[in-house]
Amino acid sequence: MGVGKPIAVGLGRFTHWGLRTIAHRPASQLPGRVALALDPNVIADLAPKLRRGSIVVCGTNGKTTTNNVLASAIEATGAKVLCNRAGANMAAGVAAALLPGRWADWAVMEADELSTKHILPALKPTYLVLLNLFRDQLDRAGEIDHVQDTIVEALATSPQTTLLACGDDPLCMGIATRARNAGTRVLTFGMGEDLGLAPDRVPEARFCQVCGAELAYDYRCYAQLGAFRCPNGDFARPQLDYAATHVTVDRSGVSFTVEGVQIPAGTRVDASFGGVYMVYNLLAAFAAASLAGCDGSAFQRVIDDYHPDNGRLQHFAVDGREVVLNLAKNPTGFNQNISLLLQDDRPKAVYFVINDDFNDGKDISWIWDVDFERLAEVSEQGQLQALAGGSRANDVQVRMKYAGVCSAAPCVQTVAEALANVGELPKECPLYVLCNYSALWPAKAELEGMGERV
Repeated sequence: MGVGKPIAVGLGRFTHWGLRTIAHRPASQLPGRVALALDPNVIADLAPKLRRGSIVVCGTNGKTTTNNVLASAIEATGAKVLCNRAGANMAAGVAAALLPGRWADWAVMEADELSTKHILPALKPTYLVLLNLFRDQLDRAGEIDHVQDTIVEALATSPQTTLLACGDDPLCMGIATRARNAGTRVLTFGMGEDLGLAPDRVPEARFCQVCGAELAYDYRCYAQLGAFRCPNGDFARPQLDYAATHVTVDRSGVSFTVEGVQIPAGTRVDASFGGVYMVYNLLAAFAAASLAGCDGSAFQRVIDDYHPDNGRLQHFAVDGREVVLNLAKNPTGFNQNISLLLQDDRPKAVYFVINDDFNDGKDISWIWDVDFERLAEVSEQGQLQALAGGSRANDVQVRMKYAGVCSAAPCVQTVAEALANVGELPKECPLYVLCNYSALWPAKAELEGMGERV
C-alpha cells in the first residue's frame, strides 16, 4: 500500500531537485523510482494533469529521436509538453518526467516495449506510436512474439488509445491486426514508393502473421519493412494513412513529401541527418505531431533547428577530423549504419565498439546476422579501415575477419586510441564510431572532452 500521491510526488520532486542542484547529476529515473516506491499508482495519479492528452513512442530502433522530435514539434505550437528526453523509457523514467509542474498540455513519452504493460494501463495515452520491431536483447526481451503479446495486452488495458503503427512492418501490423480486432483504432504510416534498395541479407520477419506462409514483397526498404503481402491473401500491407513519397536519401540527409490524412499537398520534410530509417522516424513524428495540432511549416522549423545531442548521429570535429557517433545495438541498427557508411564515398575509418553489459544483453551472437560483408569491397579497395573495441572486441575482430573486412582489425579501448590509429589517414577522412548501449555514453563523454560538436 502506497503512502499516497502528495507525499510520493513531493519526495520525487525533492529527489529531482537534490540530484540536479546539489549532486549535479541527471534526474531522469531516480525521482520516478522514489515516487513509484511510495505510490505504485503515481503515473495514473499524475495523468489527469495532462490537459490534452499523451503520446507514447515505442519500437526497437529510433524511439529517442522520434520522441524528442515529436515533443519539440508539439512545443512549437505553444503547448506545454512533458517528455523523457534522456531516453529513460521504463516506468520510473516516465514517472520522473511526469513529476514537474501542476499541469501540462501533452506528455510525449518514449517507452521500452516490455514496459508498455506498466505504462499504458496507468497513463492511458491518446496515441501509441509503434515504429518497428526487431530482435534485440534476446536474453532480456525474448523472441519477438513475446514482445508482440506484451504490446497487444497493454493496448487492451487502454481502449481509448489510437495505435499509429508502421504499416510496412509485418511485425507491427501483426500487433495492429490483433489490436484492431479487439476494438483499437489503428492508423498506419510507411514508404509510399520503391526506393530501389537491395534487401538486407537477413530479414527479421519472413512469414505471414496469420497463416505462416512466406511473405512476398513488391519492394523492401530495409530489414522486413516494405510492401509485403501473403501469397494466400491472409495478410498484407494496408492502405497507408501517412506515406512518404518523392524520397531522397544521401550523405547530406533525407527529404520526402508527406501524403496523408488532412495533409496539404506538397508538404515536405527535409533533414540534414539520417538514412532510410530516419525517413520512417520523421514520418512517424510528423504524423503524430499533425494529430496533436502541429502543421507542416512548424514541424520543418523544428527539424531545421534539431541537432542530435544524445549520441545518435552526433557529429564532432577533433583536431580537424570529422567524427560521427551513432548507436548500433542490434543487426538492423548495424545494417542501417553500414548503409550510411556506404553512402559516404570518402575514404573512412570505422570503430566498432561492442560491450556485453546487462543493458546490452550478454548474448552477442547477433553480430553474425549483421551484413558486414557489404563493407568487404570498400575495405579491399583501401577505402575503409576498421577497428574493434569494447569488452567483446575480440569477437568483433573475428567477425571482421570472416566478413573479409579486415584480416586483423586492431583492438583499441578509447576513441582517442582509435583516432591515433587512423592518424595517417588524411584529415578529410572521417571516423565513424558505432557503439552499443553501454559503450555509447563513455564515447560521447570522451568526444565532448576532446572536440567540438558540429
